[in-house]
Amino acid sequence: MQIAERTVASFHYTLTSPEGQVIDSSRGREPLPYLHGVGQIVPGLEKAMAGRVAGDSFQVVVPAAEGYGESNPEMMQAVPRGAFPQDAEIAPGMQFEAQGPMGPITVVVTAVDADTVTIDANHPLAGMPLHFDIEIVEVREASVEEVLHGHVHGAGGHEH
Repeated sequence: MQIAERTVASFHYTLTSPEGQVIDSSRGREPLPYLHGVGQIVPGLEKAMAGRVAGDSFQVVVPAAEGYGESNPEMMQAVPRGAFPQDAEIAPGMQFEAQGPMGPITVVVTAVDADTVTIDANHPLAGMPLHFDIEIVEVREASVEEVLHGHVHGAGGHEH
């Protein structure tokens, strides 16, 4: 069976940066199941998965625009140092949770000076091409309930 609309595919992946650094991997864990066609994985990877079958292994580079998007300069801002706890040692690379218009978001500190802390609310992988090494483990028809709910149920998926 090929990966298409209304199928559930389970796959192993290793995601690396353009420099070859491993960012994330399912190796050593259960394969990741997803319902094809509902946006559960980044668009460029979902596009590359279409038509594949169990047993297929491939590599794909997903451009930033089809991954986590381009880095948006409007998502970066300088905030007063006083907005952070007085005794906190703040350094570039640290992550904090902030309240965004749609709920909590993670921001990364990019610069610190005496009066301001510059933060970036872009996804940490925004602006980066994503290098995937994929192994399709299983492809099956999605159940009616999975299609109606828009996600995988059962092992590796959502339980009701």
